Amino acid sequence: MPQSANLLCREMSLLAFNRRVLAQAEDQRVPLLERLKFLCIVSSNLDEFFEVRMAWLKQQLRLNPHQALANGELPQQVIHNVIAEIRNIITTQYQLFNQDLLPALQDEGIRFFRRREWTSAQAAWVEEYFLRELKPILTPIGLDPSHPFPRLMNKSLNFAVELDGKDAFGRESGMAIVQAPRILPRVVQLPPELCDGQYGFVFLSSIMHAHIDTLFSGMEVKGCHQFRVTRDSELAVDEEDLKNLRTAIQGELRDRQFGEAVRLEITHTCPEHVSDFLLQQFQLSDEAMYVVNGPVNLVRLMAVTDMVDRPDLKFPLFRSSIPKKLRQREKMFENIAAQDGLLHHPYQSFQPVVDMIRQAAKDPAVVAIKMTIYRTGSNSDLVKALLQAALAGKQVTVVMELMARFDEETNVNWASQLERVGAHVVYGVFGYKVHAKMALIIRRENGLLKSYAHLGTGNYHQGTSRLYTDLGLFTANEQITQDVNQLFMEITGLGQPSRLNKLFQSPFTLHKMLLNNIEREMAHVKAGGAGHVIAKMNSLIEPSIIQKLYEASQAGVKIELIVRGMCVLKPGIEGLSENIRVRSLVGRLLEHSRVFYFGNNGDSEVFISSADWMGRNFFRRIETCVPVLDPQLKQRVIRETLSLALEDNAQAWDMQSDGTYLRDHPVGNEHETNLQTILMHEYSL
Repeated sequence: MPQSANLLCREMSLLAFNRRVLAQAEDQRVPLLERLKFLCIVSSNLDEFFEVRMAWLKQQLRLNPHQALANGELPQQVIHNVIAEIRNIITTQYQLFNQDLLPALQDEGIRFFRRREWTSAQAAWVEEYFLRELKPILTPIGLDPSHPFPRLMNKSLNFAVELDGKDAFGRESGMAIVQAPRILPRVVQLPPELCDGQYGFVFLSSIMHAHIDTLFSGMEVKGCHQFRVTRDSELAVDEEDLKNLRTAIQGELRDRQFGEAVRLEITHTCPEHVSDFLLQQFQLSDEAMYVVNGPVNLVRLMAVTDMVDRPDLKFPLFRSSIPKKLRQREKMFENIAAQDGLLHHPYQSFQPVVDMIRQAAKDPAVVAIKMTIYRTGSNSDLVKALLQAALAGKQVTVVMELMARFDEETNVNWASQLERVGAHVVYGVFGYKVHAKMALIIRRENGLLKSYAHLGTGNYHQGTSRLYTDLGLFTANEQITQDVNQLFMEITGLGQPSRLNKLFQSPFTLHKMLLNNIEREMAHVKAGGAGHVIAKMNSLIEPSIIQKLYEASQAGVKIELIVRGMCVLKPGIEGLSENIRVRSLVGRLLEHSRVFYFGNNGDSEVFISSADWMGRNFFRRIETCVPVLDPQLKQRVIRETLSLALEDNAQAWDMQSDGTYLRDHPVGNEHETNLQTILMHEYSL
């Protein structure tokens, strides 16, 4: 294990990633509506940070206050540093929103009207909208002995209303709470004729402020203050008292919205006595309060980018292509049997993956389909095809991961539907999330059973496949398909893990393989040869892997890491990591593929995997890692995911030894290289 002094703080590294995302919102070369979207993504990321990481840090502070974390700091110090950085990010966010994005949008005819700016016609329309759409579904709760402070849902928009006077029953209360139902949009579009034909919007909070008094007849509204509480959202399922995982998770999902509070957001106009009252209700200290100058939930502004039809203010449209051999649906299995296939999403369409399962569902020669599902979406054509296959009498086995964070409810619903049509639904292995992305189709051909497999780096999710860069391998290689079938057997059945032919898996062999391969690169260098490791992933935080990389660097191995998000390794330190380079790519698409390259002194090996280099992926999840054996496909993977990423000087950030990042850019007459733009051009229809 590396010494804690040689590890950066995980949480600070995650916030550094959000800084890089925020830089996309600041970059005036990015189309305006896309800048707004990046701003919203930062807020969404921060929400999850509080729901998961901050909640965990507070738990560590409560349970183990004197036990140092992985980077050597105590929980209180990490929390202190994290809060300071988050406040800086939020300040930058709202300054950018108010001083840059809003004026720029207004210049383009996209305007957010404040209450004081409403014309009489706009005010009349807003009033009618409030009376028609809002007032009937709002439930104000006056606080008195009969009405204690309500149990407010996680991340809901709420209003603390200060009141004076008595109601019809003679009750006197100085405060009421009004929760805005989630079904309500947070920005409301005005009719174009009221905005000179342009795009005009009003915030839901502005509408509420303007007409909140109608909810409290005969009383004086002295103030109306929007606020939002974020809660711990981790599910806790007790293995010792577990009889049915699906039932247990359904129960936990009901409680998730009301976990322990970890953050209170209020606007800068909220008076101190109100904010103090709210902190007291949520049992939070002052450091958990975040004051913002604008809407307390920027995430919901994402809807504006879809409501405004201005292609000139968005990224140019891009149409994914489909390889010729995979377009012939009726010959798909024949073509895969002849040669392995590779899809690089979203440059190449996810559709052939859907087509493969659809073909299998209706192909009379197919006898069985097995598939893992981690995230798939609420309207998945893949799952619909599995339903059809089960209805057609085929043996359908689905390993459904019910503990996929924030997708639990969707997966529970799909599991129920699959079970109803006779599919075998397995919820994995308790204590180990099934994060592997694999599908197996078994056909009867010439009297014998032949298997076809798909293994990917990303989820079976049609939506994210258009935004995330991922790789998917189609193969009929007997050794690989045997391995895939064996993995399904291990997950669905009982018994010891078997020795696999080509695949490596967590929690048994993947971590050891990576350590051994890094050791092999060191041995090549010691023998006078070359040592080279290139790895692309989302996060790098596992200590023993980092220690081995440090050792390899000191032995002279060249190590190039492309880590989009968290990285706690310190690169470029003399005597420790001077041969390690780390960079992060943040652009239009979310870099999501996991690719591992080992030079092996000229006989290189390339793997694609579902696993990041994190403890959870190596030891607490079921993951796969598959070699790319076809020479042409191997060279494609090297060029498209590794070489171009290392050459990128348009959307790449180089990590410094202190955990900060410097954005790369062309120097002098250097040509600009943008990995995503190049591949979009090469694969576009």
